[in-house]
Amino acid sequence: MSTATKGGAKVKAKKAASSTKSKTTQKTSAKTKKYLVIVESPAKAKTIEKYLGHQYTVLASMGHIIDLPKSRMAVDVENNFQPTFITVRGRAKVLNALQSGAKKSDAVLLASDNDREGEAIAWHLNNAISAKNKDIPISRISFNEITPKAIKDAVSSPTQIDRAKVEAQIARRVLDRLVGYSISPILWKKVKGGLSAGRVQSVALRLICEREKEIEAWTPQEYWELFADFKTGRSAFTAQLVMWRGEKCDLKNESAVKEIIAKIEQADFTVNEIRETYKTLKPRPPFTTSQLQQTAANRLGFTSRKTMQIAQGLYEGVNLGSSRVGLITYMRTDSVRISEQALAEAREWLGKHYPEDLPPAAVHYSVGKDAQDAHEAIRPTYISYTPESVKDSLSRDEFRLYSIIWERFAASQMKPARTLTESADIVSLPGGADPADIAMFRVSGTRYVEKGWTKVLSALASKEETGKSLPPIKQGDILKARSFDPQQHWTQGPARFTDASIIKTLEENGIGRPSTYAPTISVLLDRYYVTRANKQLAPTVLGRLISNLLVENFGAVVNADFTAGMETKLDEVELKGREWTDMIREFWTPFKKTVDEVAQTLESYKDRIDEPTGEVCEKCGKPMVKKLGRYGYFLACSGFPECRNAKPLPLAVCPKCGGDIVARKTKKRGKEFYGCANYPACDFLTHFKPLANQNCPKCGWFLVEKYDKRNGSHKLCINPSCDYLHEAEEGE
Repeated sequence: MSTATKGGAKVKAKKAASSTKSKTTQKTSAKTKKYLVIVESPAKAKTIEKYLGHQYTVLASMGHIIDLPKSRMAVDVENNFQPTFITVRGRAKVLNALQSGAKKSDAVLLASDNDREGEAIAWHLNNAISAKNKDIPISRISFNEITPKAIKDAVSSPTQIDRAKVEAQIARRVLDRLVGYSISPILWKKVKGGLSAGRVQSVALRLICEREKEIEAWTPQEYWELFADFKTGRSAFTAQLVMWRGEKCDLKNESAVKEIIAKIEQADFTVNEIRETYKTLKPRPPFTTSQLQQTAANRLGFTSRKTMQIAQGLYEGVNLGSSRVGLITYMRTDSVRISEQALAEAREWLGKHYPEDLPPAAVHYSVGKDAQDAHEAIRPTYISYTPESVKDSLSRDEFRLYSIIWERFAASQMKPARTLTESADIVSLPGGADPADIAMFRVSGTRYVEKGWTKVLSALASKEETGKSLPPIKQGDILKARSFDPQQHWTQGPARFTDASIIKTLEENGIGRPSTYAPTISVLLDRYYVTRANKQLAPTVLGRLISNLLVENFGAVVNADFTAGMETKLDEVELKGREWTDMIREFWTPFKKTVDEVAQTLESYKDRIDEPTGEVCEKCGKPMVKKLGRYGYFLACSGFPECRNAKPLPLAVCPKCGGDIVARKTKKRGKEFYGCANYPACDFLTHFKPLANQNCPKCGWFLVEKYDKRNGSHKLCINPSCDYLHEAEEGE
């Protein structure tokens, strides 16, 4: 064979091999399926897309894409309460994009959140996509954390939509729609346009209003405490009087304190007894949603809405250098359960870093009887990602929230801590005219003897003093009191709700679920039924008016027991397969009867909103009326809109000139203060808000509401020369 022939044969062979390889590649490519994964948010889509191969496209539905219309009830009460769902306004483009993406794919995986709302979103998407792509297979995937392993495990084990979960969500949606769209029109007609009422938030509003009534009805009582300064060697310490004449100390007034001081100021004292008490402090379980919101409110000053927004971002994914990682597990949960894999990883990490504080076995916490237990507790996805190791990749608030989540989880798997409390009773020796005049003072100190789980705490470290030791004294020592320090106090009434305490109350009463706490508070604030000041929730005039109306006429609905009972029935729909329409029917029949009766018999509240005052407008001469606006009552001319004269409503009587005290604002910052309407002739002002129709029983000046970190919100007489409700140091 010639050289040319051999060369030609080689070329043909190469071409044939190349052709065969090309056909094989095309065949393999043809077999590669294309998947569309649909999640709720773009941030989550961005994270998940990094974990999956090129055959996966990840798009976001942006939350609910199909829902009840806002313009009408959309629930057919005559036809088994069937709801009418439509594409949410402004979401048609998103739905079209998802339907188009499905058309280009071989299969669709619905990956919305693994809860009732997420299941309903998946169900609506399934129906909408199937309507345009009848033959495409659609499956459901779910996960508790956004990590490569969790996502790949979910994709490899798709399931079907949980119809019971969907029906539970539909039942809640229909129930809330029936309540809101039945009561709201009554409010528009009888009170004011634009108002609305909701099932859960109306109960929360009632709780806040009832607490405000308790606060207003509270009568502060004066009481005193007595402290003594002692010295032993080079050490000085302070002890508190706990017993007088063998009985528990109850000092009602200053004269009682002065009487005791007069009888013991020259006495010698002896250390009568020293006691040691050991206490075991077990770690707390990892966070549930409500516990996270409460701790973030108390420790970090976060609102419930802010906490959930930041937690959502940590769950959906954060850029850590070249990788994107979901740092925490799903943040809507009522369970303290932890997966065995997460426990094993935690024990391995703790064994390396805190071996002496690792218990012999993993710590398991019992799940509450009312918990749905659908998700694990909130925990870091990787315990090895300590707060400090990811600090540079997080914002300040993300770092702070992640820190408390990480610390709570790590601590939950460590040994208990132990403290030692030492207490010494210091007793006055008999002397003077009456040998029964014996005073007992007490001093104590607490310190850790075994730190245990507290070693991992930083953001969650206790604010209480636990490093204080007892002064160097022993039983039988003779001491002398160098000085006495009497302190006046006033009993404090119930505190206003904060985000943390209202969430705790709602949870304890079974009202709402993890996903509803933050939205409930937000709705009350957005409607201006409630305001937040100094982190406390206070009802507005409008909020109290609405709450009173609802309680008087729909007391059975805006009731904690009723609302908690409905939550239990919704759980039964999901967990026990109860027919949701039967549950709604049981509620609707008596409720509709009440609505019809109230609509016919309820008197108008509009005269309470526009109330005559007897004053005349100084600009046009027409009568002035008291009107209820967004920020409370104010005076306005009845000739509106021709005359736009308006001014603040008098809050109290000026103690200096007898004029009206009104709310005013500084020119530069717009900060509110309260001053005399006769300014500049009268310069009286205060930065504390006057309490309506509440005057000092001692001097007659008006009472104000003061706030400080030690006492919270409390009453105070505005007269600096009056001691009513003043602490002793404030009157000096």
